[in-house]
Amino acid sequence: MYNTDKMIKELRQELKENVDPKYKEASDIYHKNPVKNLGVRTPIVRKIGKKYFKRIRHLGKNKVFSLCEKLFNSGTREEKTVAVQWASEFREEFKESDFKLFESWCNKYITNWGICDDYCLGLLSHFIVKYPKNKDKVKSWSKSSNTWKRRASAVAFIQGGSWKIHSLFLKDVFDVAVALMKDKEDLVQKGYGWMLKVATDSHQKEVFDFVMKNKKEMTRTALCYAIEKMPPNLRKKAMEK
Repeated sequence: MYNTDKMIKELRQELKENVDPKYKEASDIYHKNPVKNLGVRTPIVRKIGKKYFKRIRHLGKNKVFSLCEKLFNSGTREEKTVAVQWASEFREEFKESDFKLFESWCNKYITNWGICDDYCLGLLSHFIVKYPKNKDKVKSWSKSSNTWKRRASAVAFIQGGSWKIHSLFLKDVFDVAVALMKDKEDLVQKGYGWMLKVATDSHQKEVFDFVMKNKKEMTRTALCYAIEKMPPNLRKKAMEK
């Protein structure tokens, strides 16, 4: 039987061997909120994660998800990144019943905006495209007391890999934006603003019309994010009082 405990120990040792003290200092400042951060650059984390995934792929989804739980539970940014990376490798095998596990991971382990976005792009966005009737469960997170679930309620509609809004979800994007419009957390405002910005790639008119209708209620942060990729003339019009 494959010794997964030994493998996890080796992975953690390799992460420690790649700590960059200067990067750790900069990363701690960048993430703002407290993060248990070893200080390994993300491309290196992903390279290490890919290396060890090759050794466990044969174990199958359920066993790997159990290993992801162990990594999430460590609390380090790097191990959470690997956990999302490993779980996302099974996105073609996601079952509708996996939502309960994915939500529990969000409740327990998503504690900063970086891992929140990684989790949404790597897991949740693929899940709701495969099982769109579950989108309402994700939308309901916009009313959660958990900051990261509220941010996830928006970022999950950004399709990981393509960085687009799925055409099925445009109405949902606007529903979530309305629900989060007066949220007091800056990182939630940025999350839904980013969602709207991505939507402009294929739905610029609809997003512009939404912004013009709601700009008096939107924070400047969300508004600036939403119109960032629009032509100068539309940005100017949106910013007019």
